[in-house]
Amino acid sequence: MSILDTIKHFFSGDKPKSPPAANPDPTPKKSAEQYYIAGIEEERAMKDRSLRLDPHSPIDNRMDFAGLAYYPPDPAYRYSLTLQPAEKQTQLIFQTSTGDEQPYLRLGTITFEVAGHPATLAVYQSPDHAGLFVPFRDATSGIETYGAGRYLEPHDLGGGDLLVDFNLAYNPFCMYSDTYSCPLPPFENHLSVAIRAGEKIYKK
Repeated sequence: MSILDTIKHFFSGDKPKSPPAANPDPTPKKSAEQYYIAGIEEERAMKDRSLRLDPHSPIDNRMDFAGLAYYPPDPAYRYSLTLQPAEKQTQLIFQTSTGDEQPYLRLGTITFEVAGHPATLAVYQSPDHAGLFVPFRDATSGIETYGAGRYLEPHDLGGGDLLVDFNLAYNPFCMYSDTYSCPLPPFENHLSVAIRAGEKIYKK
């Protein structure tokens, strides 16, 4: 079961289904939150293995790669939010880490709270891809996390609602190697609050 399936089960209150065991396990069953956290940790372990073993990995020295650094999974950073559509979808030009430019459509905004503080982020979409894209900087950028910002890919739950889980926030590949060109978060997605979830800064 994928991490998004695990998260959707968490929202619905269901536990991921598994085949019946021949001999029932007498140990207590995990809660939905425990399943969610385990899913996040499993996804992170799979990513570390991929970065270590994949010959196309952005990690320059894979032999010495010991894994990425993450904040502990925290369900408080997982939100179901309603997308506030833009009155008119406009195309913006994002600057990249190498000085290039990439176009994105601005779809609207999402508003949420972090430790009681309101925050708003714009949601974008590449003209070439159907997925949603939220690049952002926050108060941890350049200190605990990558200075140029991190990325998040919300999942469309239908009906205008989005699953926004900062535990899945990740570093762009230019964090690991200068050979990549990564779009930089626009100023409207610079947050004053600290998002202590997802990937931390990568120390080479």
